[in-house]
Amino acid sequence: MYSTLVFLHLLAAVTWIGGMIFLSLVLAPLVRGRKAAPEFMALFRSSALRFRPIVWVAVAVLLATGPMLLSLRGIHVTSPASWPGIVIAKLALVVLLLFLTLIHDLVLGPQVSRVSAIPDSQRTPSERIVFKTARWIPRLSLLIALGVLVAAAMLARS
Repeated sequence: MYSTLVFLHLLAAVTWIGGMIFLSLVLAPLVRGRKAAPEFMALFRSSALRFRPIVWVAVAVLLATGPMLLSLRGIHVTSPASWPGIVIAKLALVVLLLFLTLIHDLVLGPQVSRVSAIPDSQRTPSERIVFKTARWIPRLSLLIALGVLVAAAMLARS
């Protein structure tokens, strides 16, 4: 049972983080390098939208398996005062990552879709901020996800 849960947890984490790396470090620079030609923007947008439900399935798997794995390791999920510091650090990063993912998917995503239909020269300063924010939140999320991964490795070694 423990090995199956570890496998599912790792598979979900690899899926989420791997997709983030691909979108942030491969597809986004490709789109920017092509001066945002419409077909490349469409490719990026459709790829990101296709990845979104995969992310949320991975999140569900992580949220389901994480507490079970802690419990099987003797860490009482209902007793946060007894949690090791690395568990607290990892969970804090996870909460921050989930918050940024929700903001990106539910707030910024729809705004970027709306604003992208407006020519750049006609965008208001707030619409330009939406675009800039939509660029840095995934990068920040990737850094936080890598922090979660480091915390997970430290937890596995303890």
